[in-house]
Amino acid sequence: MKRLRIIIGTAAALILASSNATFAAASNDPSWPCIQRKVPELSVGQVWSGPDIPEAAKSWNADTKINELVAELAPRRTPLDVAQKQIVEYATSLPKEQLNDKLFQLFQGLFETLNREREQVVAGISRYAAKQRDLAADLRKEASAVDAMRAKPDTDPEELDRRDEQLKWETRIFEERVQSLTYVCEVPTIIEQRLYGLSKTIGQSMIKQ
Repeated sequence: MKRLRIIIGTAAALILASSNATFAAASNDPSWPCIQRKVPELSVGQVWSGPDIPEAAKSWNADTKINELVAELAPRRTPLDVAQKQIVEYATSLPKEQLNDKLFQLFQGLFETLNREREQVVAGISRYAAKQRDLAADLRKEASAVDAMRAKPDTDPEELDRRDEQLKWETRIFEERVQSLTYVCEVPTIIEQRLYGLSKTIGQSMIKQ
């Protein structure tokens, strides 16, 4: 049982970011559980170093081809190098007088799509962490209850074993969720890096003015 308490306490400390100076320094939200700083949404300037994006680019979803390209390029299941090659091929297929305008629209579509996906992931991480904090509190409470049962001479041994096994099982699930959170915390950065890589290819495919 002592080991269970150590596991629960250690895992809870990882979730309760406000108790760790390293986590708190990396985030403007004390409940944020990731080492990576919490940035709820991206700005164009974070991923785009090309010319100013014209207002007309916001109508990107009116173009069927660009809609299709965004749907193909945005998902992470499409390798980045494959997606970048598709951008280059699309750019070379365009008349020069349309090239920049269409690529601006493509960037805008990818930016809106990936930024929205990233926002959803960030919100999901916050919900996940809140649930983990609740689970940690429940596990600590149950561990205390099992300790109290063990201290009583008239406790039913079978009931004690059942509660003890259930606590071990729930603690193991809790640990696995903590480990999963480490990966999930990387997803916003992965999305940002993908968007930056796609944006860089778009910028390089434009006619310099």
